[in-house]
Amino acid sequence: MYFIGYDVGSSSLKAALLDGKTGKTITAAQYPDQEMPMQAQQAGWAEQDPAMWWEACKKATARLLKKAAIDTKKIKGIGISYQMHGLVVIDKKGAVLRPSIIWCDSRAVPIGNQAFEDLGGKKCLSRLLNSPGNFTASKLKWVKENEPELFEQVDKFLLPGDYLNYKLTGEKNTTISGLSEGMFWDFKKNQVANFLMKHYGFNNKLVPEIVPTFSIQGNLSATAAKEIGLPKGIKICYRAGDQPNNALSLNVLNAGEVAATAGTSGVVYGVSDQVKYDPESRVNTFAHVNHTTELNRLGILLCINGTGISNAWLKRTLGKYDYPEMNELAAKVPVGSDGLLMLPFGNGAERMLCNSDPGAQLVNLNFNRHNEGHLCRAVQEGIVFSFQYGLEIMGKMGLKPKVMRAGNANLFLSPLFRQLLANTSGIPIELYNTDGATGAAIGAAIGYGATDFEHAFKGLSVIETTTPEKGSDAYCEAYGKWLAALDKSMKV
Repeated sequence: MYFIGYDVGSSSLKAALLDGKTGKTITAAQYPDQEMPMQAQQAGWAEQDPAMWWEACKKATARLLKKAAIDTKKIKGIGISYQMHGLVVIDKKGAVLRPSIIWCDSRAVPIGNQAFEDLGGKKCLSRLLNSPGNFTASKLKWVKENEPELFEQVDKFLLPGDYLNYKLTGEKNTTISGLSEGMFWDFKKNQVANFLMKHYGFNNKLVPEIVPTFSIQGNLSATAAKEIGLPKGIKICYRAGDQPNNALSLNVLNAGEVAATAGTSGVVYGVSDQVKYDPESRVNTFAHVNHTTELNRLGILLCINGTGISNAWLKRTLGKYDYPEMNELAAKVPVGSDGLLMLPFGNGAERMLCNSDPGAQLVNLNFNRHNEGHLCRAVQEGIVFSFQYGLEIMGKMGLKPKVMRAGNANLFLSPLFRQLLANTSGIPIELYNTDGATGAAIGAAIGYGATDFEHAFKGLSVIETTTPEKGSDAYCEAYGKWLAALDKSMKV
């Protein structure tokens, strides 16, 4: 039997086909080849049309099936991973009422901050484990305040993965993990966060039906099956946000284990069995994929919006190098980039910086001294130092990983980036043969009942391990200078 995993990102939709018997990925595909567009009508805004995700799903599935050449009747389940914190609103007929306000949109920051002040920090942090901040609930409140006529038509709010499930099955449902990432879950009472719903003036009828993360969440409808080219009736049996799902793909399920990614944004995601929170809500705590009311499995998430997008910006700006060539240029430059520093915060409000948006900055640029290689290294060092800054915050919450696991993708493809991160953090990095789409397919196999947590990862293997090198004083010195530049920028 086979399982399909979909990973709906803001750049593309990736699909993977998993052999349920071996636990290995047979083939994978994505669509589009270039990044999906974002719309920004104002500074700090970021929107996407959900119809674009569905179109990408259909095109990626066609590519997947063409490459696989299998009997589609043997596909038993589908799993969904998705970009977190987005908002999709639909009416009673299921029509999308406005473009999705996606994860890196900053417009709801003032709303969330005001709710945090009105409700009290202790109440929010002890029950939501976060500030309402710039999360989905606050984005829905923005719609209510600024588009009241449209808000009156809303039947349900959905996360991006909930929307894809709706397109596949016609079912309007969500998960506890999903609700927790949107600030709709009360961990103290193990129910929808009624106190925040009331504060924002939301009717509980807006909340979709709640289903378990690993469960039959719907069947592929005849209409969707015809559009997507699969047999009707296939079970959709797993759904999770991209970072909890990435952790699943790396078999990061237990307390103390840590996963990392560095795509458009960078994330360190650690699992805890303790209900903890950061008093300043700089890192965030959500229900992990295997969290239950009886067994605490909470994901502590550090997010840096401007990581891979910083490197992509530099690639476009230079206009003549591919990523391996940029790595070669950077490797020729000494640690610290001869004093050139990069603060990679140019992709919306950074939760790690208390929801401030200082923008990206090049510090100490010298026209007579610095060249393209210095730029390439300074950008990678800036990203690595941002990771280290967040890891130190997580360390204060008791999360001190002995190893960091990552998929073989995006910035982790760069040997230079991996070594910079290992040397700066002092943590070995294990690279695995997996990605978000494969994780979603593994989740589908578990949700369908074809395997369990003990046996689901038999196809997972370490590709390479990067260990910290001796004599990392130069990295500590460079990081100290970067910290001083960050502190100065935050006081302006």
